[in-house]
Amino acid sequence: MAKHTFMDGRLHLYKRENESRYWQCSAYLAGRNWRISTKLEGFEQAKDFAEDWYFTLRGKKASGELRVGKMFKEAADKFLAEFPVITAGQRNESYTASKALVVRVHLMPFFGTKLAKEVNSGLIQEYRLKRMQDTNRTGKPPSRSTIHHEIVCLRQILKTAERHGWIDYVPDMSSPYKSSGKITHRAWFSPDEYKMLYTATRERAAHPLNNRHRQSCEQLHDFVLFMANTGLRPDEAFRLQFRDVTIAKDEGTGETILEIEVRGKRGIGWCKSMPGAVHPFKRLLERNKPERTDLLFPSKHHHRELLNTILEELKLKTDRDGNMRTAYSLRHTYICLRLMEGADIYQVAKNCRTSVEMIEKFYASHIKNMLDATAINVRKSKKRIKLEDEEFEQPKTKRKAKAS
Repeated sequence: MAKHTFMDGRLHLYKRENESRYWQCSAYLAGRNWRISTKLEGFEQAKDFAEDWYFTLRGKKASGELRVGKMFKEAADKFLAEFPVITAGQRNESYTASKALVVRVHLMPFFGTKLAKEVNSGLIQEYRLKRMQDTNRTGKPPSRSTIHHEIVCLRQILKTAERHGWIDYVPDMSSPYKSSGKITHRAWFSPDEYKMLYTATRERAAHPLNNRHRQSCEQLHDFVLFMANTGLRPDEAFRLQFRDVTIAKDEGTGETILEIEVRGKRGIGWCKSMPGAVHPFKRLLERNKPERTDLLFPSKHHHRELLNTILEELKLKTDRDGNMRTAYSLRHTYICLRLMEGADIYQVAKNCRTSVEMIEKFYASHIKNMLDATAINVRKSKKRIKLEDEEFEQPKTKRKAKAS
């Protein structure tokens, strides 16, 4: 390989034999090596090109244009390559796919031209402000949870860059000027609203608008009853196979219930249903004639559309605070109804595969039945102590002298 050195050893001009007919040049500047092809075959012309290129690099360094380090795009690509492999079997596919969507649609257009180390707290705040002002698609800004999901994805990318030594630390990503968040209750159905819902789904199952949709309407009715009597998350219910559910007699109560092996975001857990879930499950068995590995509710998207239609008809799509009701609201309904009936909060949390803290924060604090008036409205009895006037008015010093 022919090689020449200029600028006191800081600039190198070389040609790789049997690889390229062009001269290549390289220089070490601003803490890293820079390389480029001259696209020239003649030595003198290549030398002039290399010197001009080197002085251009030095000018960019002096003006601050010469940036050194890994680009944010490289960190994002590394994260997207690692995340599905590391979380295999721990995160569902839709959640994993959502990360790639967030990176492509939101993060890359804003951070893609930046170095990973240039993503600081100020730039993250600019991104947050931009997203809160973005009303192009829906006419309203994205929700708090949507922006939070994007910031979580950004933090995971920066942690990836930190692990590989591309940045020294992950910047502060907390939202400034933020007070303690208002705790809002989860959208659920009160006992009267729940009765309205299952009455409507039962009527729709008995008299569908189109006879072709009879089975879907029957499935939805059983889905509503099953969910409100088990407290499963919708994704857990949609993963259930018939072999995961057993009809059993509870030793403690003597009632017939369902024992369910649940596979969800918390791994494998167990759920014992209310007796009201047994008949819907028996109807599913009778209607579908399933194999052991068949799903209880295979067409979740049709359930969503039909459920939303009925909720709109009943004017129950939102609660009084404007919170949207979905299939998840049936889980919230189960938890609230159990607490209203006086169930032990620890047992409810265990059966729902969540924490007592979550239930106390989002459910119990909004249910009046959880407040014990006998413990709150305590009145201390007032005892009047009658003292002799002269003793009451006597100074302490005189009392001590009298006692001595």
